[in-house]
Amino acid sequence: MIINKDTAKKTAELLLQINAIKLSPKKPFTWASGWKSPIYCDNRIVLSFPPIRNYIRETMAKQIDKVYGKPDVIAGVATGAIGIGMLVAEYMGLPFIYVRPEAKGHGRQNQIEGFMQSGQNVVVIEDLISTGKSSLNAVSALKAEKITVKGMIAIFSYGFDIATENFKKNNVDLYTLGNYESLLEQALETNYISEKELKVLSEWNSNPSEWDVK
Repeated sequence: MIINKDTAKKTAELLLQINAIKLSPKKPFTWASGWKSPIYCDNRIVLSFPPIRNYIRETMAKQIDKVYGKPDVIAGVATGAIGIGMLVAEYMGLPFIYVRPEAKGHGRQNQIEGFMQSGQNVVVIEDLISTGKSSLNAVSALKAEKITVKGMIAIFSYGFDIATENFKKNNVDLYTLGNYESLLEQALETNYISEKELKVLSEWNSNPSEWDVK
C-alpha cells in the first residue's frame, strides 16, 4: 500500500532523476533470479544525494509515527536498507539494528546485529520489495527472538501479486513511498518513456517471470 499518490509521484520523480531506477524496455536487464526485466532499481544511490535521502528519511519517519506509532527500535534489512534505516532511526531518536539474510558462519554467528530485547516493538525498513521473500525472512528472524514487528515500510515496490500474497499470508503490514504504477505514470508524464514503452513495461509487470523482450 502506498502512503498516498502525491508521495508516490514525488518519490518516482526523485528516483528517476538520480537514476536509482532505470527503465530500458528495449535492452532489458537480467536479475539475479534469471528474470529478464525492463527496469532496474538500486535505491542505495539515494544515500549519495543529501536532499533526496533527507526527503526519504523524513517521509518514512513521519509515516511510521502516523501508522505504527513510535517503536522501540528501527530495523533495517541488510544490505540495501542499512543506510536509510539508520538515517530514519537517527531522525526519530531511536536505536537501530539490522538483519542479515542468514546468520554469520563465524564469530558470534549473529543474524541480527545491534542491541535489542525480547518484547520490544520494531518497525522494519526495506529499500525495495520484489517478491517480499528476503524482507519477510528478516521479519521471521526478528520474531524468532521474541521481537514484536509492528510492520514494514519500504521506498519502492514493483507491485507484484506474489508480494501482496506473501505479506498477507505472513500477516505483515507493508507501506511504501512509491510503487510501479505511480512510476510509470510519472515516467510517461515527463516523456521518460513513450506510450509504446508503457505497454511493454505494463506487460512485464503482469508476468515478470515469463516475460522477454519481443
